[in-house]
Amino acid sequence: MIHFSGYDDVINRIYGHRQEHVFKHWDELNDADKKHLLDDLKNIDLELMEKLYAGKPQDTAAFTPAPFIELPKTAEQKAAQAKAAQTGVEFIKKGLAAAFVVAGGQGSRLGCEGPKGMFPIAPISGKTLFQIHGEKILAYSRKYKTSIPWLVMTSVDNHDDTLDYFEKMNFFGLGKNDVFIFPQNMIPSLDTDGKLVLENPCSIFKNPDGHGGSLAALSGSGTLEKMKERGIRLISYFQVDNPLIKIIDPEFIGYHILYGADISSKAIPKAYPEEKVGVFVKFNNGRTGVVEYSDLPAEKTTQRGKNGELLYRAGNIAVHLFSLDFIESLTSEKKIALPFHTARKKLPVYAGEIEGFKFEKFIFDAITMTERSVIMETLREDEFAPVKNAAGVDSPETSQRLMIELHKKWLTQRGVSIPQRVSVIEISPLTAVAPEDIPSGLTVPNKEEVEL
Repeated sequence: MIHFSGYDDVINRIYGHRQEHVFKHWDELNDADKKHLLDDLKNIDLELMEKLYAGKPQDTAAFTPAPFIELPKTAEQKAAQAKAAQTGVEFIKKGLAAAFVVAGGQGSRLGCEGPKGMFPIAPISGKTLFQIHGEKILAYSRKYKTSIPWLVMTSVDNHDDTLDYFEKMNFFGLGKNDVFIFPQNMIPSLDTDGKLVLENPCSIFKNPDGHGGSLAALSGSGTLEKMKERGIRLISYFQVDNPLIKIIDPEFIGYHILYGADISSKAIPKAYPEEKVGVFVKFNNGRTGVVEYSDLPAEKTTQRGKNGELLYRAGNIAVHLFSLDFIESLTSEKKIALPFHTARKKLPVYAGEIEGFKFEKFIFDAITMTERSVIMETLREDEFAPVKNAAGVDSPETSQRLMIELHKKWLTQRGVSIPQRVSVIEISPLTAVAPEDIPSGLTVPNKEEVEL
């Protein structure tokens, strides 16, 4: 057994859990590196890792399609929508809402070095995803005459680059004190024998704990407490890769308030049965949740109702509202924790690429932890244009096309004439975040590309 002053408890625990292989390079390390390795090991919950490796049977609970607030068609539904929107506006104006983006990804799949949020996506100006989101939050703050905090969860890999970018961009016009940037937590991966693996001789290989870990990171970073001190009661959660997101949506917020919900979610109709999005369901215990597309039985994937529509059609787009009190209950000392999901992956560890297991949490599992949840249907073309792939589906090309079509739609709704020659239109968030924001008397220049 190895020895190092002040670390006997850590060393004994590692040997007790039969993980002493992590010391294989011990004799090659200097004292600083030895201390680094032991500090790394000190923070690992070995009992948790053993439970995760042992796994548990897949939940086979029965479920039916989840009910949701449909897009309004009747006069009664439109009146309910108007009431929700007004309720939301009053709530926002009181300064009770904050925006929360999870932005831990890198842009490598898009051919972009650095954080994914720095990927240029605006069709004319080339504004990045971060800039579009930041300018939207600034526009909402001005529109509702309030100050909307922006919470940004990064990863260990992109945290410093994100901080540097925000400072370079002067926080997109938001006050520096209104932007809170913090990294998500990491969890060790395991090899197929349930052993910890080394990233280098003095560090354990870890992976981010998933978007579900965002709530714990929010609490652990102290950001949740800061929001509580500011009087924030609601947090609007979204992912960085969707430039069409309505970050602060009065109607959505209004329904959340009126229903007394702990968590609310937006859904879009699935484009086709096999579309790779999770679907909202109602479990046999009466609670709502999400079943991933890969776990939805084939017969349910294609099942249709009497009107020919897919029964399991309410697709999850990872847009949620969380009441602050609910997040506190999930992250408090009561240890109400979201479950980890296991995925077998290739691990690029120190010894070379090996097979192993990564563990992560999914944000939608929080829905099952309350009986007070709401799902609101929205239009895909209005709110969902993710940038995930370099080409094809959910690519910059498809996202930009949806952005252009939405901005043309806004102008048409406001009675603004668009010359036939115009092929590309980009409306800055600082000009409008909704069609009603477009200035009256606006004219569109007669040229191919128009930036407003």
